[in-house]
Amino acid sequence: MTHFLTEDQISLRDTARRFAEGEVLPRAAAIDREDKFDRVLYRGMAELGLFGVSLPEVAGGSGFDTVSTCLVMEELARCSGAIGNAFAIPVEAALFLHHHGNESQKALIPGILDGSIVMATAMSEPDFGSDVASITTTARAVEDGWVLNGTKAWVTLGGVADRIMVFARTGKEAGHKSISCFMVDAHQAGVSRGKNEELLGMHGLEDCQIVLQDVHVPRTALIGAENQAFKTAMGNFNFSRLLMSSMALGMAQAAMEDAVAYATTRKQFGEPIMNFQAIQFMVADMATDIAAARLLIHHGARLQDAGHSIAKEGAQAKLFTTDMAMRHVSNALQIHGGNGYSRDYRIERIFRDVRLAQIYEGTNQIQRLIISRQVVKELA
Repeated sequence: MTHFLTEDQISLRDTARRFAEGEVLPRAAAIDREDKFDRVLYRGMAELGLFGVSLPEVAGGSGFDTVSTCLVMEELARCSGAIGNAFAIPVEAALFLHHHGNESQKALIPGILDGSIVMATAMSEPDFGSDVASITTTARAVEDGWVLNGTKAWVTLGGVADRIMVFARTGKEAGHKSISCFMVDAHQAGVSRGKNEELLGMHGLEDCQIVLQDVHVPRTALIGAENQAFKTAMGNFNFSRLLMSSMALGMAQAAMEDAVAYATTRKQFGEPIMNFQAIQFMVADMATDIAAARLLIHHGARLQDAGHSIAKEGAQAKLFTTDMAMRHVSNALQIHGGNGYSRDYRIERIFRDVRLAQIYEGTNQIQRLIISRQVVKELA
């Protein structure tokens, strides 16, 4: 794959790799164990300019393409899925505000890029995850702004966020046609945070519920056009699915590297288990599927940069990569035998972290629906 990357892309990838291996990896086990947001690593990513990697230079970013962003995500997630996940939040928030925000909202972008403003997005609710069009949080128009009421669930970085982009219903029409997005100060009156969720994996992301009780925001808090947030969010999902695919890819790559290293040194019956055909076949399947996933992701990224719709390609990359990552991380753990079930080995953490990838940013069952509908449109 390196043969098809530009010098700038390779340089950026190597920068992310050095940071991931030198700073993230030594802290990854502690982050998982302590389940606390690592602000030092977050600021470290900001200082490298990673949060603005996809943002145009005119907006204060680095102006790299989507392939470059995927490369950064893969390297970070290879050392910690949670840090990769944390990287995605400001990257997507800055882009969203650049494309849809007003002047006061765009003024937040420099703080997002330097890590001084931690962003979060509140879309899912306790009863509505994949069914975004059915959310019940409301935003009622008043003379000088809006009043928000509702409960949001699974808010990544919600426990430490300074600003939250809240999706709420602003009209009486059912479904997606009356959903808008608002910028909410996480510290203002009426905003409260539930306890951090005790998750299987992806620790250190301060994931929690956000409760909104008569939260008053000004008219300028509306992001984009009223009742049009569902459409803009779905467009953003295409990009974020490439990032989540790259996150799963990085974890799968790490799992394969650990499996090969372990199988090369672990001896049974007088020889390294890497000499056994059963292990060789598992590794061969890992390497093949990882290469195929990387091609799918980069193909979708190049189409995105060329201005094409990637509803199908983004869903395909997410579906294939996350399913294969779950399968091969499990196989890598199997190669470790009983040791793979121990927290003394990184594969145990990767196994717990990667499971979220099949759920995050639309379950893989939803991805299949998206793909099938796009295929029907293409063949009609």
